[in-house]
Amino acid sequence: MRSPYKRFHQIISEAKQYGPITVAVVEAGERQVLLGAKKATEEGLIVPILIGNEEQIRSLAEELGWDLAQIQILPAATPTETAQLGAQLVVDGKAQAIMKGYTHTDVLMHPVLALLRREKRLSHVFVAELATYKKLLFITDGAINISPDLTIKAAILQNAIDLLLLLGMREPKAAALSAVEVINPNIPSTIDAACLSKMAERGQIRGAIVDGPLAFDNAISAKSARIKGIHSPVSGDVDILLVPDLVSGNILAKDLEYLAGALLAGIVVGGQAPIILTSRADDPDARVVSAALASIIYHRQEEANP
Repeated sequence: MRSPYKRFHQIISEAKQYGPITVAVVEAGERQVLLGAKKATEEGLIVPILIGNEEQIRSLAEELGWDLAQIQILPAATPTETAQLGAQLVVDGKAQAIMKGYTHTDVLMHPVLALLRREKRLSHVFVAELATYKKLLFITDGAINISPDLTIKAAILQNAIDLLLLLGMREPKAAALSAVEVINPNIPSTIDAACLSKMAERGQIRGAIVDGPLAFDNAISAKSARIKGIHSPVSGDVDILLVPDLVSGNILAKDLEYLAGALLAGIVVGGQAPIILTSRADDPDARVVSAALASIIYHRQEEANP
């Protein structure tokens, strides 16, 4: 991994202490995907099962200098078939996580939703490391739940909180975002945000300090909040950004990636197994960090439920 990402390096180091997990790499026959899987394997984070066009996978691996003699390859003719094989490997106990390769999220998630056990609502968390912010930012949900209502937002937020608790953080701080910091009946996300804040106060959302509605600047910057007269324990110290919908979350995360130099990891939580879900265009390092997160999630859940 590139050296500036100190917090992500710490996550990788923590994951290495557990040893590798077996990961089904869905649609592995693409250079960036295969390079990410190769790096995660070399870091000791995963044992990959590569699913897709076998000829293409072997040709790319040869270009990358990756000897696949000890790596299992499962040939599959279509993206749907690769996703089904990946999900079935988890069901059969032959893989502990799934990695999205060069396929669309909806193609991957359809068999996952059909085959894998879900104890909670599935949701996606972008994890961003930026040089301009003092800690990791967890952004949810910018990839799975399109237009969540209040009940679904509460489940998404709880998933993100539970992830941070698994990572060892005590009482993370979460901002329920909207365009403004006041309740406006004409902006439904402000009402949802206020309800989520009150739900956390009443114990319906557990393990975090939640405030909202907050605009992005008020969540990130204590100075902005102070100028606007906002008194919040979250402002300037936020860990989790709960976005109003998938579109705003996806735009926010990719703005940070392409304009602010963030490295983004991506993970789907709430199901039988963690799903490593990054953009098809992401740097291979994003898959390495995501694999480390998946390993920590898997092992610490096993420790909690022996």
